[in-house]
Amino acid sequence: MNYWLVKSEPDAYSWDDFIQQGKAVWDGVRNYQARNNLASMRLGDPVLFYHSVAGKEVVGLAKVSHEAYPDPTIPEDPRWVVVELEPVTRLSKPVSLQQIKAEPLLQNLLLIRQSRLSVVPVSVNEFECILALGS
Repeated sequence: MNYWLVKSEPDAYSWDDFIQQGKAVWDGVRNYQARNNLASMRLGDPVLFYHSVAGKEVVGLAKVSHEAYPDPTIPEDPRWVVVELEPVTRLSKPVSLQQIKAEPLLQNLLLIRQSRLSVVPVSVNEFECILALGS
């Protein structure tokens, strides 16, 4: 099992939007490294949902409900893929970027080290730490 973090600007697509829809096709990724991360996601993998730009906090937990397939928004270019995600639960309290940066166990988190990536892997220890901070 792998663990992931995806980022979304809440003004464009928020956790509340995600809950309301009940699932999401995670499309629009146009960075090769983030695309490779999407392609590595497996059915059932847990995913942290992070509000970027406004909020800057992990707000919920989702799971991969469908593995990578070609991005239907650009059928002429098969290099790009999407996955489908389902919400699992909202965190009891959001975990802010400030909290994440202050936590010694999270100093190597790619959210901090490669902040422009919208899809990043998370180690099991980082994942459990963030969940603990959000409970």
